[in-house]
Amino acid sequence: MKRPAKTPRRSDLLPFVLVNMAMTADGKIATANRAVSSFSSRRDQQHLLELRATADAVMAGARTVDLNAVHLGPGPAKYRRLRLRRSLAEYNLRIIVSRTGSVNPAARVFQRVFSPIIILTTRRATASRIRRLGALAAEVKICGQTEINFHAALRWLRKKWKVKRLLCEGGGELNDALFRGGLANELHLTVCPRIFGGRTAPTIADGSGAKRLAGAARLELQSARRRGDEVYFVYRVLPRITSD
Repeated sequence: MKRPAKTPRRSDLLPFVLVNMAMTADGKIATANRAVSSFSSRRDQQHLLELRATADAVMAGARTVDLNAVHLGPGPAKYRRLRLRRSLAEYNLRIIVSRTGSVNPAARVFQRVFSPIIILTTRRATASRIRRLGALAAEVKICGQTEINFHAALRWLRKKWKVKRLLCEGGGELNDALFRGGLANELHLTVCPRIFGGRTAPTIADGSGAKRLAGAARLELQSARRRGDEVYFVYRVLPRITSD
């Protein structure tokens, strides 16, 4: 008798997703006017590069890329050597998420050509925007009608681009979509000794959020360590509780 095909595990289909964020003591990742979005210590910046050195790809939302001078790359040579020792490519893939394709072509991420850039968008992006971004990126992938289908997008990244480990660096709406979709596996969170205040200041998970307690992402603390006045937390994201 022929045995039934084995059902693939989630780990066989999707990348392992880490979310890395720094926030103030009141939970903000930028000021209300978004004029200040970089406020952590040099040690936290090193921590970010250390995490990038473990990932096949680094992902960020369009607003994060537009408002910050980021290139999403591995950084100095010592981190690239660390990647090579881990049998990773010297440079990680770079992924930008934009539902409407409204990524600034002049953003810093496009000014350094060292690894492919992939843009995830939806059919809300106009043909002209797709053409413009297609001239800058290795691929522009349509992943939904009006909202990004992240499950399909991550499955595609795993299959086509061999992304097994994906580091997400925000912003809040992107993080929220990953948590709500049950796609984030681990959260690295740095709490910094500042208070921004402001009811409209962005947090690590904005977007539509959970409507009920049962829909909230549940975390399990893996480690906590203090470095100066900052505290570094690592949480495992627990599987969602499903009812029959």
